[in-house]
Amino acid sequence: MAEVVRMPKMSDTMTEGVLAKWHVKVGDKVKSGDVLAEVETDKATMDLESYEEGVLLHIGVEEGKGVPIDAIIAVIGKEGEDFQAAIDAAGGTNGTAEKTEEKPAETSETPKTEEKKEEAPAQGGALSEDELTAKGITVIRMPLLSDTMTEGVIAEWHKKVGDKVKDDDVLADVETDKATMEVMGYATGTLLHIGVEKGAAAKVNGIIAIVGPEGTDVSGILAGGSAPAAKADSKEEAPKEEKQTSYADASAAAPVAESSSSDSRVKASPLAKKIAKDKGIDLAQVSGSAEGGRIIKKDIENYKPAAAPDKKESTAPATPAEKAAPAPLPQFIGEEKFTEKPVSQMRKVIAKRLSESLFTAPHFYLTMSIDMDKAIEARARINEYAPSKVSFNDLVLKATAIALKQHPVVNSSWLGDKIRYNEHVNIGVAVAVEDGLLVPVVRFADGKSLTRISAEVKDFAQKAKAKKLQPSDWEGSTFTISNLGMFGIDEFTAIINTPDSCILAVGGISQVPVVKNGAVVPGNVMKVTLSCDHRTVDGASGSAFLQTLKALLEEPVRLLA
Repeated sequence: MAEVVRMPKMSDTMTEGVLAKWHVKVGDKVKSGDVLAEVETDKATMDLESYEEGVLLHIGVEEGKGVPIDAIIAVIGKEGEDFQAAIDAAGGTNGTAEKTEEKPAETSETPKTEEKKEEAPAQGGALSEDELTAKGITVIRMPLLSDTMTEGVIAEWHKKVGDKVKDDDVLADVETDKATMEVMGYATGTLLHIGVEKGAAAKVNGIIAIVGPEGTDVSGILAGGSAPAAKADSKEEAPKEEKQTSYADASAAAPVAESSSSDSRVKASPLAKKIAKDKGIDLAQVSGSAEGGRIIKKDIENYKPAAAPDKKESTAPATPAEKAAPAPLPQFIGEEKFTEKPVSQMRKVIAKRLSESLFTAPHFYLTMSIDMDKAIEARARINEYAPSKVSFNDLVLKATAIALKQHPVVNSSWLGDKIRYNEHVNIGVAVAVEDGLLVPVVRFADGKSLTRISAEVKDFAQKAKAKKLQPSDWEGSTFTISNLGMFGIDEFTAIINTPDSCILAVGGISQVPVVKNGAVVPGNVMKVTLSCDHRTVDGASGSAFLQTLKALLEEPVRLLA
């Protein structure tokens, strides 16, 4: 019988994998040990090998798609065999197929669907929005004019029931929690109904007006619409000439100069207003060519500013106000743009784990300055003889390993109902890669030489950047070091890599004046910050560990003892 291939769990933190690339196609013969595909996990891209022999009958996941662990991704069997029987026998399909099968189940009960449709208040009675539109009726609701708005107050109605309206006419001024803004109907017809009086408030999405053919009965529509809120007692009607105006269209949010007309507003289409704002054109200076002097797009495009009057010499001396007049600043119009990328598997897990660590483990931080003069001298001498160049990070790692053996509390792990005091020292080293952060582990670091530590760290860094690390490379740390000194960072705090109890954040070495033997002399100082989980480590325990680390780095000959 055909055998299914499932998404394996390739790391301790993996919850789903992405099929980066298939190396075989349906119909290919495969043997046990052949690489079927490359799977991108939260930490690396790894090869998925076949444990069966036969013909690849089915591929259940396309390249670039992610599925949870244990999901069926392929079927291998004899040529011509029914792969669907194997999928059914395995008790499921891949994640995509499961979703498509669920859709009929959701819509199979027709009466419930129709009942919901009839009860929905947003549809305007027994008619849906599409049916209302087909009849030429537009239900105008209170728009969401700001991200914090929950209701709006009708400050002023510019139309009354029975008036003819066009799609770009301003119907009302709405006072929100941030400004007074104009609401357009975006409908053509007769104003049949006003649902909110001037000075009253309506909830967002509540019916405030209805526009449609003259003589239309709106009682059925109102029966299913949302009712407006009670009259706002706390709001007093402000004088019309004092209210602030802005536009519901975010692209035309700035107030526009008003021209002399019957309603004291510039008559312009929304598109014309937007173009004028982008070009910095004052609408009061533009003549409209449409009916009633209304400004439209072509008026803005054909607008030419009037030439400035020629400056003539005047015998009259300039007044102080004229001398002090500031020069006009040139206008700059920028463009808002951005790029969005899907979150990678690695970044998803980093976000989840670090959030859990920061919000579940009570962090506290201890910072100490270390004199690195002798460490600099010792490193220079060691590199004269060492087969592999030793870095300052290697010195810090070795000193940390020795200090952890003397302070087992700092080398502990929080396991919920118990604390594990680790007698071995496995130090994770944070390595930055393109998609995030990986933490390969130097095992038994306290017993390894500086050159061996240096060689392992370099090898891990190369594997991490090539996405070739294996699960055994990043599992089992008891302590973590994160070093940003090479990026010019003086000091910082890091989030604990649970279940470890601590993480050491290492800054760069700075040349600063220091006091030695009562005199100010130049010195080389490095700051380190220990992030501690207060459930396992107290301030005194963390401080004692840092004192030992400081003593080892300030007398590096002790690292070789």
